[in-house]
Amino acid sequence: MTFRPLVALAALSLAACAPALIPGTNVEDTRGSREVYGVIKAYAEALQRKDAPAVLALVAPDYFDSAGTPTPDDDMDRAALERSLATDLAKVDSFKVQIGVKAIAVNAEQTQAQAQLYYDGYFRVITPNGPVAKRESDLHQMTFRKIGLDWKITSGL
Repeated sequence: MTFRPLVALAALSLAACAPALIPGTNVEDTRGSREVYGVIKAYAEALQRKDAPAVLALVAPDYFDSAGTPTPDDDMDRAALERSLATDLAKVDSFKVQIGVKAIAVNAEQTQAQAQLYYDGYFRVITPNGPVAKRESDLHQMTFRKIGLDWKITSGL
């Protein structure tokens, strides 16, 4: 009979040692991961509003994304993003995006981070023949760098 209280006490002590998580995620709640998570949330909210200036405010000056392909024709740097983002967002109608964070890894110096995300996007694209409903879901990786006091997105939009 004395075994049950000991097992319960052991389970409680193990639970007390578990790291705190950012609510709604399995990401350990550290200063760095919470700050990066805040940037991801701000990005999702700006995207939902189709607010190109707010998205660009989260992007590093040296942003670059190869889109995962070996050819440069779909590469995107900060200048190209500035030229295309507002126009691209204007072509989207009835937009809803949900972004979930699977993991955030911040380096020991608290200067660089990577996040693994999943997203579900529901939207209509305005075409010459009228609006076309679309849905996209995928796993995604974003990278970040701390510039001054702020985390900025360096790739992965």
